[in-house]
Amino acid sequence: MRLLLIEDDKKVAAFIVRGLTESGYTIDVRHDGHSGLEAAGAESYDLIILDWMLPGLDGIKVCKKIREFSKDIPILFLTAKETTQDKITGLDAGADDYLSKPFSFMELLARIRALLRRGSRSADKLTAGDLEINVTERKVMRGGKPIELSNKEFLILEYLVRNKNRLINRATLTEHVWNIDFDRGTNLIDVYINYIRKKLDVGDSKPLIHTVRGAGYVLKEENK
Repeated sequence: MRLLLIEDDKKVAAFIVRGLTESGYTIDVRHDGHSGLEAAGAESYDLIILDWMLPGLDGIKVCKKIREFSKDIPILFLTAKETTQDKITGLDAGADDYLSKPFSFMELLARIRALLRRGSRSADKLTAGDLEINVTERKVMRGGKPIELSNKEFLILEYLVRNKNRLINRATLTEHVWNIDFDRGTNLIDVYINYIRKKLDVGDSKPLIHTVRGAGYVLKEENK
């Protein structure tokens, strides 16, 4: 799953990114309100973590503007402003949850999981043919048999299933999973796709992930 963190304190941001990355999430970071709002409008995120006191455009204004074009994406305020009135203001601006600094990272994780379960954009279970993915529990099964995937393999497969029957190019996959600019000279995605195929396509199972030469990959529910 891909999250957006809008936080001006770079040390706090680095701490959150490290913890969430280790927990299997892909994180984009912006350090001011204007660039955070721009990212929220330009990309598809499963959840946004938002600070209040941001340079350029404060978090309340960012939250209200996001709600003008997206009613569904979960927004979690993570801020040092901690009075009851502050929480009311944040929730009334359109946030789904509110966590005050300093905070327990385990509580942040729990709140993120709860919001993702609740969020209408992030279905708990995804399917493609006989492939089933439980996003919250990070479990994969094919034909009723469990499949063990690494964090990166899971993120790639989840993204392909969410976009099943659509052509996804290598640059999009790389940026979604690694949050880096695509290097056209690398075969990183091809290597991971090969790992996933070896785990998915066993026995009499039909191939799910198909290569479109020179363009990318498409996950099809049936081998047509």
